[in-house]
Amino acid sequence: MLTRTLRGLETDGLVRREVLPTVPPSVEYSLTPLGRTLLQPLSALADWAVRHEAEINAARSHHVGA
Repeated sequence: MLTRTLRGLETDGLVRREVLPTVPPSVEYSLTPLGRTLLQPLSALADWAVRHEAEINAARSHHVGA
């Protein structure tokens, strides 16, 4: 699943995949310039989730109990 996700991000131009000439071969991923443009919005989303953690957990508890 991780490989599929990374390949999709590569296809979308968000990450760069580099195969390194090691034994055994290894792969390194890095953000492209386009991928780096997501850092600020994703940080904002993560900050929002932290600020609303109690509300999210309460909603989950209510949903599980329903």
